[in-house]
Amino acid sequence: MRRREFITVVGGAAAWPVAAFAQQSERMPQVAVLHVLSENDFEARSWVDALKQGLAELGWNDGRNVRIEVRAGSGDVNQMQKFARELVDLHPDVIVAMATNSAHAFLRETHTIPIVFTLVTDPIAQGVVDTTTRPGSNITGFTTSEPIIGGKWVQVLKEIAPKTTRAAVIFNPDTAPYAPLYMSSVEAAGASLAVKIFQAPVRSRIEIETAIAKLTGEPDGVVISMSETFVTVHRDLIIALAARYRLPAVYPFPFEVGVPVPLRGY
Repeated sequence: MRRREFITVVGGAAAWPVAAFAQQSERMPQVAVLHVLSENDFEARSWVDALKQGLAELGWNDGRNVRIEVRAGSGDVNQMQKFARELVDLHPDVIVAMATNSAHAFLRETHTIPIVFTLVTDPIAQGVVDTTTRPGSNITGFTTSEPIIGGKWVQVLKEIAPKTTRAAVIFNPDTAPYAPLYMSSVEAAGASLAVKIFQAPVRSRIEIETAIAKLTGEPDGVVISMSETFVTVHRDLIIALAARYRLPAVYPFPFEVGVPVPLRGY
């Protein structure tokens, strides 16, 4: 789904309870937004700015005739659940759940407030929606990738580093409950290209460094950064370590390598 289509969906969702607005004198409609990155993350800010701009184009101006409440999950599932509960308690008219963990968090808190999700991996397999044509319940949205793309990550790495024999797939099991969906296609591609695939589950920046450092013990290793919240939040460290150890690496989104990210302490 293209950006304008997404804005139309969100704008339409914001209009669902519009009849009720007229009955609630002086109450300003609210849109609750929960993304999964850090509060100051450049990419997250661009998502929120695009949402505000798109809604403004549809006549909804933040602070004038709509109030947009934003929270940042920072790659922490407990924090995301806390913020989802906090936002639902505000009784917003529509919710925007940016990424899988955000969508799951909101679905645990409400089955009545309209939810529009983005960046959810295989929403049908995860039980977020019933079908693509009839999402069901109080949620709708779109996904930008299918788990089958995991095989493409292996293929790309084999093309840029033909001698590749080992690939570490980095992800946090807590923020990527859907990891097996990707691993199926990653392992199938690895078997066909003679690349040994091994999982590198991590839950801290120290564990990220340990996982990547292990690849340096033997030659021809590469890094696969899974499309998931935790590794995206900590992409600065993954990028820096891959460069330090001169390891070929593949990332799911252009922004993960297109803009330098200052390395933070851990």
